[in-house]
Amino acid sequence: MNPHQQLQQFLLPIHALKSEEMEAFLAVWEPYTCKRKQVLTQSGETERYLYFVLEGVQRCYCLTPAGAEATIVFTYPYSFSGVADSFLTQTPSGYVLETLTASSFLRTSYTQLEQLLHHYPNIQTLLLKATAFVLKGVLERQVELQYYSAEDKFRTLLRRSPHVLNLIPHKYLASYLGIDPATFSKLLGSVRIG
Repeated sequence: MNPHQQLQQFLLPIHALKSEEMEAFLAVWEPYTCKRKQVLTQSGETERYLYFVLEGVQRCYCLTPAGAEATIVFTYPYSFSGVADSFLTQTPSGYVLETLTASSFLRTSYTQLEQLLHHYPNIQTLLLKATAFVLKGVLERQVELQYYSAEDKFRTLLRRSPHVLNLIPHKYLASYLGIDPATFSKLLGSVRIG
C-alpha cells in the first residue's frame, strides 16, 4: 500500500469523503523524511505543517521552569503529528516537536489545508471530527495525570500501547507518565498486565 493509500485508510473510520474530496485532500500531502533527533518545530515557532507518520517515532515536549524536558505526547505510525494547537491557531508553539528515530511522513501546510477547507465543507467536517478525537484523548490523559497513581499510569500505558516499551527510550516514557526514571524501572520489573 502506498503512503497516500495508508492516509486514506486512516481517514475512512473518521469521516467519509466523496471520491473528488478525497482526491483533493490526498493531493496536498507530500513525502518528507527526517533523521533521528531532528527538531521539526521549535518552541516559539508557529507550526506550519500537519504530518501523517509513516515510519519512526516522534515526541512533543516542553521545558519546565527548572529546565527539565516534560514529554507531552508521542506519535508513531499511523497517526497525525505536529504541534496541533499552534497549527490550528497559527500562533507560536509552547512545545518542541522532535524525531526520536529516523522518520518518514506525508505532510501538508496550513495554507494548503486552509484552501481545501474553503472549497470542501466535508473536509472541514473531517478535520473537526479528527480534532474532537484528539481532544477526547487529551482530556482522558489529563484525568490520568491528575488522579492515577504511578502504577495505574504505567498499567494504563501498557494496556493502551504495549509496543511503546520497545519503541521509545524508557526515560521519555517516564517523563510522559510524570514519574521519575527509577520508579519507572521498578514498575517495569514488577507490574504484570493480565
